[in-house]
Amino acid sequence: MKPRLRFAPSPTGYVHIGGLRTALYNYLYAKQNDGTYLIRIEDTDQTRLVDGAIEGMVEAMTWAGVPHDEGPFLDEDTHKIYEVGAYGPYIQSNRLEIYKKHAETLVEKGHAYYCFCSRERLDEIRETQKSQGLTPKYDGFCRALSKEEVKAKLQAGVAHVVRLKLPENREIEFNDAIKGSVVVNTNDMDDQVLMKTDGFPTYHMAVVVDDHYMGITHVVRGDEWLISTPKHIYTYEAFGWTPPQFVHLPVILGQTKKKLSKREGDVAVEDFRRRGYLPEALINYIALVGWSPEDGQEIMSMQTLIEKFSFDRVSKSSGVFDVDKLNWMNNLYIKNYDLDKLTQLCKPYLIENGFCDQDVYDDSYDKMKKIVEVLRERLNKLEDLKDYNSFFTKMDVQLEDDEAKEILMMPHVPELLLNFADKIMAIEHLNADAVKLVLKEIQKETGHKGKNLFMPVRVGITGQVHGPDIAVVIEILGAKLTKERIMYSVNHLCK
Repeated sequence: MKPRLRFAPSPTGYVHIGGLRTALYNYLYAKQNDGTYLIRIEDTDQTRLVDGAIEGMVEAMTWAGVPHDEGPFLDEDTHKIYEVGAYGPYIQSNRLEIYKKHAETLVEKGHAYYCFCSRERLDEIRETQKSQGLTPKYDGFCRALSKEEVKAKLQAGVAHVVRLKLPENREIEFNDAIKGSVVVNTNDMDDQVLMKTDGFPTYHMAVVVDDHYMGITHVVRGDEWLISTPKHIYTYEAFGWTPPQFVHLPVILGQTKKKLSKREGDVAVEDFRRRGYLPEALINYIALVGWSPEDGQEIMSMQTLIEKFSFDRVSKSSGVFDVDKLNWMNNLYIKNYDLDKLTQLCKPYLIENGFCDQDVYDDSYDKMKKIVEVLRERLNKLEDLKDYNSFFTKMDVQLEDDEAKEILMMPHVPELLLNFADKIMAIEHLNADAVKLVLKEIQKETGHKGKNLFMPVRVGITGQVHGPDIAVVIEILGAKLTKERIMYSVNHLCK
C-alpha cells in the first residue's frame, strides 16, 4: 500500500513555522515513497475560527513550495476555496453527519455513553479533585445511568455530550516512530468527550474517523498530541479499525529555549515571506530544525530533501529555531539565486524603499538588476534593501567609521578625487569597464595605486572602506551623482 499522509491545521489564524515543518515532513515522506499528501481542515472548534485563515494557509503552503495532492485549493481568479480528491469533504464542518453516525455506533456497541452533567457539576468535580491533589478528570457519573434514564433525558431535550467509555485498568501500548514504545493505563486517562453539545465532534473523535476514511497510513503531528494518542488507539479498536503509524514531532524552541512564540519574534510563515526570506531557504532551514541527513549535508533542494529524509533521523529532543542560522542560509540562497528571478522578487522592496517609482520600474529594470547584483552579497533577507537606499540615491556621504575618515585625510586625496570626478564626467557612455580604465589612467599619471588609489575613491563616493565593486556602483550612480558625492567629500570630509 502506498502511504497517505495529511497536514490537518485548524483555521484559527496564521500558519505557524512549526506547522510548516509538520507539513513538510508529511510531504517529504509521502513523495519519497510515491505516496499521497493531503490537507484537511480541522474546524470543529467554531469559537476559534478566523475569516480567511483557510485561504491564507493554502497560499502560505503554495508559496513555500509544499503542494498537496488532495484537499482544499484556492481559485486564483475568484479567490474561493474548492476541493480536489475522492476522500472529501476535506473540511470537517462539512462532515458532521459522518461523526454523528459513528458516535451513535460507539454508544450502541457500549464503547461510548451520553453524559448529561452540567458545566457547574464538572467544574465542582475538578475543583474538588485539585484540592485533594488528584489529576482532574471526569468521575464517570453518567456511565451508570440506565437505558431508561438516558432515553428519558434525551426525550426531554437535556443538553448532553457523548463520551468515550474507556475500559478500567487496562494498559494501552503503541509504538511511535520517534518516541518508541508508549504505554498508558486507562485509569490515568479521562473519558474523553467525543461529541459536544453543539453537535460538533471534538478533535479526538473527528481525527480518528477522518484518518480512517481518508486512508491515512501515517499520522505525523506535534508531540503535544502524544498524551491523547492512547485514547485514539482505543477508539480505533472500538470501531474495529487498524490504527495508522504514529509519528510525534518534538516542538520547536526559540533561542530562549522556550516554545517558539510571537514573544520571540516572527513565527508565522507569512511573516517570513513578508520580510523577504526565499521559500527555498526557509524550507531548507526548517527541515533541519530537529532533523539531519546521515551525511550532515546542510544546503539541500526540495528534491534532495525528499531523497534523504527519514523519520529515523528526527531527533527525540526539541530543535532550536536559530534566526542567525536562517539568515546565513537565506543569504547563501540569495547570492546564488537566478538574478532575473531575484530582481523580480526584489521589486516591491525596491519600490517601497525609494530606489524606483512603480510607474517607471520596467524602464529602470536594468538599473534595478545591477543594484540587486551589487547588493545580493549583503542581503540576509530582501527587506534589507531598505538599509541601502542612501547608498544609491543620496548626494551626501556618511563615513561609516574612523578608518574611512583617516583615508580621506591623506594629503593627496582631494586632488585625486577631483581628478577622478573630471575624468568620469568626460566619459560619453559610463559603465563599469570605463570606470576601471579611468582608475588605471590615474594610476599611471599619479603613481598612486592599491590602497592609496582605490580606497579614497570608494570612501569618497560611498563613505565605506569595504563594499561592492566600486566600478559597478559608479555605473549605477551615474556621472552626475558620482561627482556630487566627490565634491561633498572634498568640501566637507577631507578636512
